[in-house]
Parts: sequence; structure tokens; C-alpha cells
Amino acid sequence: MGERRAHAIIDLSALRSNFLRARELSGERDVIAVVKADAYGHGAGPAARSLESVGCRRFAVVSVGEACELREAGVTGGVLVMGGLVSGDEARLVAEYGLCPVVHHDRDLELVREAARIQEGPISVEIEVDTGMQRMGVAIEEAVSLAHAVAGDPAARLAGIFTHFAHAENPEPEASLEQIAAFRALIHELRAAGIDAGCIHAANSSGLHAGAVLSDALPEANAVRPGLMLYGATLASHEDTEREFRPVMSVRTQVAAVRDISVGSSVGYGGTWKAERPTRVATLSIGYADGVLRSLSNRGRVWLAGAERPMVGQVSMDYLSVEIGEAQVEVADPATYFGPPAEGGQGITVEEQAEAADTSAYELLVRVGSRVAREPVDRG
Repeated sequence: MGERRAHAIIDLSALRSNFLRARELSGERDVIAVVKADAYGHGAGPAARSLESVGCRRFAVVSVGEACELREAGVTGGVLVMGGLVSGDEARLVAEYGLCPVVHHDRDLELVREAARIQEGPISVEIEVDTGMQRMGVAIEEAVSLAHAVAGDPAARLAGIFTHFAHAENPEPEASLEQIAAFRALIHELRAAGIDAGCIHAANSSGLHAGAVLSDALPEANAVRPGLMLYGATLASHEDTEREFRPVMSVRTQVAAVRDISVGSSVGYGGTWKAERPTRVATLSIGYADGVLRSLSNRGRVWLAGAERPMVGQVSMDYLSVEIGEAQVEVADPATYFGPPAEGGQGITVEEQAEAADTSAYELLVRVGSRVAREPVDRG
């Protein structure tokens, strides 16, 4: 780590603890760990290897490239490629690395056949069914036809079928229950036609947090697909109110400068903040190139010298400023953007920072920039 630059501590013991808790919530279902987007910014290779050490057998990513990076990092478990295949080169990689691509429509089958020719054997695939998300997956009314095509194609082996909740974070479950009803009807129709759907899953992190209200509604499910909860974050305030899931990432930096500010003096580009009283401001070595959203200007907070300090002025590319008043702060003192502070104390959660930025914890985690060094730690 360069002097006074931002870095991210990745607590692998917290990650494993969160996985084990997710497995408890899943009951007897298999847990497919979602490690897309570089494990939500945490580092997919180290994260997946750590999860394998406590029994995780399957992982989910979006692209073939992400899946190949897992294999090259030494991950041996099954890898579900939720984005499917888009080229012949990807078909070759699926065969070479032993991946399980998702089929969304008939056109995907031609690439699966190409992969099977390279592998000289059938390719395991899963089908995504759109039950209300209106994003990816085969339309529910076309799903039976696609499942028949996959099941009848010697180049493919139907290994699973899944859907994705559009409203699982909503404390009112009606919309998710409607999706489940449509999904169950499809599963029953496939079974009546003699098609074994294999691995059946729908519950994401919010779905797991919802508990029995969704779990009992889909007894056919034999797997769950958590992502955000593995990293100790939530999407909605009613999820994980007891903080059973521990934050995995802590983004930290240092004080680069401290200066006195007189009444009426402005701070940062455009002078968007002016001092209403004599005060002091600390400049921190972290900015929007490191993932701090500009929308946090004059709204966000940072943990510094044992307390929350308000951001003042515009967040710039490499720095941000916080008002410290009379606090005892010196150059090189540690500061924490979100996550557990190094020196202990309450800190600022990623959810709290996301609320100030009018976004979600997802975005803040994946926005942590590439120049922010990830430092995996393992506390056993």
C-alpha cells in the first residue's frame, strides 16, 4: 500500500461465518455463493477459495471471463455462468474450464452444441425463467418448450432451473409469492412431462432473509443463491436487524492534510460548502477514483478520531474533506470510509453510507476502485 492511500481490508473469517449462517437459513438446501463482479468488489479468487474451505461447492458469476478467473485462482467447485454464452470463444472456454452456462433462449443452444463438440460430451446447463423480473431468462410461457429442447438435445444436460425475485426486499411478500406460484406451476408441468429439472433455486439474499414466508412457498427448491448477505450487507432495513451477518469489507485511508478554516471560507471545487464558524478540516486520501460517490459531497460521513465526521465540499478524484472542529487529528491518522474501523468503535456501515448517497450497498461495494488495494485478512 502506498503511503496515505486508500485500501480495503477483506475479513475472510467474516465471509466464512456469513456463509455458514446462510447455510443454516437455507435448511437442507445447497448454497450457491454469488461471487460475480469480483465477489462484489471483495476479490473473487480469495473469497471463493475461502468459501470452499467451509464446504461451499458451487459459485455463480455473470460472465465466462469471471468464471475463468475463478478456475485460474484454483477454485474447483461448480461454476454457474448466469449470463450464458455470447460467442464461439466462450463456448471453447466453457468446455476447457468445465463451466455450467445458463440458457435463456433457443439461440443459446447452438453455442452449447459447439462447446459439446469441443468437450466431446454433453454440457451441463441451467435455464433461467423470467417470472416477473423482465430482465433475463426465457418467458414463462415459452419455458416448457425451451426445457423440452434442452432435455432432448444430446449436446446438453439439464442441470437446473431457476428464477429471480424482483421484489424480495419488500416486507410485503405478495409479488414474490406470485412469482413462486408461476414457477411452481412450470416445475410441475415439467415433471408431468418426465423432465427432471435438477437444481431448483429462486432465493437470493433478500429471499433468504424473508425466511419461511418464501421458503415454505417453494418446497421444490433444493438450492439458494445468496450474494449480498455473504458480504455482511443488506438491501432493506428490515433485513438482519440483529446484525448476524458480519461486514467483510472495510475501506480505510489516512489523513493527508489538516488546516484551519476561517468563517466564510469555502472548501473544494465550486465552493459548495462555506464555514459558518472558525473550524478545522482534514483532507483524506480517497476520492471518486477510489469509489466514493460524488453524490456524497456535503452529505456523507467518515469515521475519524473515534467519531463520525461530516464530508464538506465536493468529493474530488483523489481526495475528500471532512470537518473535524477541535478534534485531535494529525496527518497520517487512520480514517474509515465504511466498515469496521481499525481502532475499534462503531464505524459507519456500508448501508448508512449508501443511504446518504441515495443508492444501495451493492453499488458502494462494487464501486470501490481498482487502485484501492485489497488486503485479505484471516482471523481464524
